[in-house]
Amino acid sequence: MSQSLSKLYTHIVFHTKNNQDLIKADVENELYAYLGGILKLNNCVPIKINGVEDHVHILCIMSKNIALADLLEELKRNSSRWIKTKGVNYKTFVWQGGYGGFSVSESIVKIVKRYIENQKEHHKTETFKEEYIRFLKEYDIDYDENYLWT
Repeated sequence: MSQSLSKLYTHIVFHTKNNQDLIKADVENELYAYLGGILKLNNCVPIKINGVEDHVHILCIMSKNIALADLLEELKRNSSRWIKTKGVNYKTFVWQGGYGGFSVSESIVKIVKRYIENQKEHHKTETFKEEYIRFLKEYDIDYDENYLWT
């Protein structure tokens, strides 16, 4: 082939260090917009970004030119640096080291987008830890729970 073409929908989840409630209402929308800007700078297409106080969900189309691990490094490093400029409440803000990246079939993109849009409502009945472990089980990902949260 003379062209490299792809369309890889990815659902990304990452959380604050020690699952602390650090993403406050005064910065959340600006944070999500900032994350979207980082995605665009890396030639990814943001579809939906949302979350709650301790974690973020991103649905995007991955660029064919960046690995998921490299994209997450960019997202976390730059957004952490940015949020620390938002006042004294954010001076010690840190993301947890790991992340979840899940492939999404085009046939369920609308469902995943709606799921991400409804995070605040969803987390009235399920904790982040319960949600994340459910994802790992649904995607049949081996994990050691001793290392998920440290």
